[in-house]
Amino acid sequence: MGTKSNRTKRQAIAPGEEGAIYCRISHVDDDDQTGVDRQERISRDIAERLGLVIPAGNVFVDNNRSAWRRDRKRPGWDKMLKEMEDGRIRHVIAYHPDRLMRQPRDLEELLTLADSNRIMLHGEANRRDLSDPDDRFILRIEVAHACRSSDDTSRRLLDAMDDRANAGTPHTGRRRYGYAKTGMEVIEEEAEIIREVFRRFLGGESPRAIARDLNGRKIPTALGKTWGPDTVRALIDSRHVAAIRAFRGKEHGVGNWPAIIDRGQWDETQEKRKFRAQRSTDDNAPQRFYMLRSVVTCTCGRTMAGNSGRVPEYRCTRRVAVDETVCKRTIAAEPLERFCRAVAIKVLSELDISGRAPASTARPEADVEADDKDAQKLRDLYEMWDADEIPTQEYRQKRREIEKRMKDRQRQTRVRPVAVLEGIAGPDAAQNIARLEEAGDYARLNAIYRFLFAAVVIAPASSVGNFDTDRITIKPNPLD
Repeated sequence: MGTKSNRTKRQAIAPGEEGAIYCRISHVDDDDQTGVDRQERISRDIAERLGLVIPAGNVFVDNNRSAWRRDRKRPGWDKMLKEMEDGRIRHVIAYHPDRLMRQPRDLEELLTLADSNRIMLHGEANRRDLSDPDDRFILRIEVAHACRSSDDTSRRLLDAMDDRANAGTPHTGRRRYGYAKTGMEVIEEEAEIIREVFRRFLGGESPRAIARDLNGRKIPTALGKTWGPDTVRALIDSRHVAAIRAFRGKEHGVGNWPAIIDRGQWDETQEKRKFRAQRSTDDNAPQRFYMLRSVVTCTCGRTMAGNSGRVPEYRCTRRVAVDETVCKRTIAAEPLERFCRAVAIKVLSELDISGRAPASTARPEADVEADDKDAQKLRDLYEMWDADEIPTQEYRQKRREIEKRMKDRQRQTRVRPVAVLEGIAGPDAAQNIARLEEAGDYARLNAIYRFLFAAVVIAPASSVGNFDTDRITIKPNPLD
């Protein structure tokens, strides 16, 4: 580009104008693995030369986030785009363009924002004005080249991994339980636990019982975390413990590392896993419709769900926990539903909906936005835990707090009376409810209960037995 174009871009920065910094480093072996701290220092030097001010909240970091993976989440990137969209950011500094984007879709997102906000990108060597057609053209070429480079790197990595698999060399990555980081050396203390787990599973114990016992004995996983049913199943399914080399779901033969479990025992275990999975599917087939689903809650804060056993009951969903938060509270389903049915009929018999303005079926926009934000927080929280950035205990605590907020908001959602209560409320409520029951319209009945009751809270069992009306507290929804 000519001198005039370059001069125009230099004059585009007002003295003291605010800017933002974006830093990223990925999991994979990029050509440039400059750490995010060094990237930030270099970017701040660029900002100082340009006369840009970087506020404290305008440094966006994605540590261990790959930009070339099309399905990879980048919370820092997403947050920066939102700030751009709101008009709070016009200048972005990055150590190198490929730190920002390596996929054409990333560039197109920026260009879309640039259509309404004149955004400029700054780096060590050059500047790009996203509102300038020439710069847009050059950026598209650069990003296409970076995408091709990433695809070539990905293909080479897959080919190399396939060659390693054919040679019987173990796949590297996170340390596997029972082995050193290389995957070649057995850690005998952990190997003995693996043999114990396989013996106990073949002997009939469930993964949940095994996990609870291992946690009770203070035995950590390879990552220093607590065991759960899924981690026990993953250990049982691991081909590595039987020295079976596999890649992308395909077996490549015997690995060149020592086995902890012999192949015969491993095969027997997989057969039992399949048998148990099929039996669980058969046993968990729905036996009845639980009329109070999404309404019954436990005083521990979790919802209670209907079971699939021969004795219908509502069970606290925290019963599957394997740590100290486990809650095994239950209550018989049929008497609870009869009790709530009687309360509902009494309320409906005295309720007059004629002439009442219908409530909106849509949730308040603020609640929808709050749920979307909390859902993103849950995803970000999981990624932080998965990357070992926060301990398991903190992850669980924060997850419970976020989930409780979401459930509390959703319980307040009411559908319009004309859609749920029309033809039901009034003096004939008992007959109308019976008519729905005879017709098997369980979804309508559940909607009625959810409209009337914010929650049916179940306290601990008393000496009277599993069912006791003193255990039940019904929190009504406002009907005004």
